[in-house]
Amino acid sequence: MSFATSFEILPAIDLRAGRVVRLRQGDFASETVYSDDPEAVATMFADAGGRWLHVVDLDGARAGHPINGPVVQRIVAAVGERMRVEVAGGLRTAESVAAALEAGATRAVVGTAALLDPAFVVDLVTVHGTERIAVAIDVRDGLAVGHGWVTGAEGVDAADAILRLSEVGVTTFEVTAIERDGLLGGPDLALCERLIGLAKGEIVASGGIATLADMRALRHLGCAGVIIGRALLDGSLDLADAIARLTGERCVAESPGTCDQWPT
Repeated sequence: MSFATSFEILPAIDLRAGRVVRLRQGDFASETVYSDDPEAVATMFADAGGRWLHVVDLDGARAGHPINGPVVQRIVAAVGERMRVEVAGGLRTAESVAAALEAGATRAVVGTAALLDPAFVVDLVTVHGTERIAVAIDVRDGLAVGHGWVTGAEGVDAADAILRLSEVGVTTFEVTAIERDGLLGGPDLALCERLIGLAKGEIVASGGIATLADMRALRHLGCAGVIIGRALLDGSLDLADAIARLTGERCVAESPGTCDQWPT
């Protein structure tokens, strides 16, 4: 067990046909639409004090190439001076990654292409630097899968994927428990603990996170951050409050014991 030396909360905006949506377990047939104005949602997160924004092009993830690029550019233009924006979904070529970064994204998150060809990541890290490239480890039944989470897609053992990709320079892994995504049932702590135990880069957790207690548990394990979508969009979790309590070298609490005694 270890403590993260820093901890980031990344509110998520998932885009489909230019709208802010959430899927249940990655199922495109199980969609909830939250807004037709992604820039307004991004601004809301920035106003709450968010330091990072996680933007996913769901259409791009399924198509294999970016679809919502113009929308992503508008989001970056709206909040890029206040938040660092990372972009994911359909970034499977060097050109698409470069375009996302040139549009103002701080970091590009690659998934399918990295799992299929680690040499692809070598080139990205060489060109852009390790701090600007993260890899999505989207896990179903212990396997890291790509291809927009399509059921039946081949995968590789999640731990093996991290070990292999860390050897080619990746230092940030964003781990999503697909079975829990969008359900608000709590994160997969066992999965995160196993992958953090590899001690191969930083682990940012996603999938099922709904409460401050969920985030405390993940930080306690050593996660470097969390990606949260539905709980913020539903209003069941307040971003400003979560940031005040859980980010930085020490969390801030209203009463003793609330923060599980983070180290100074």
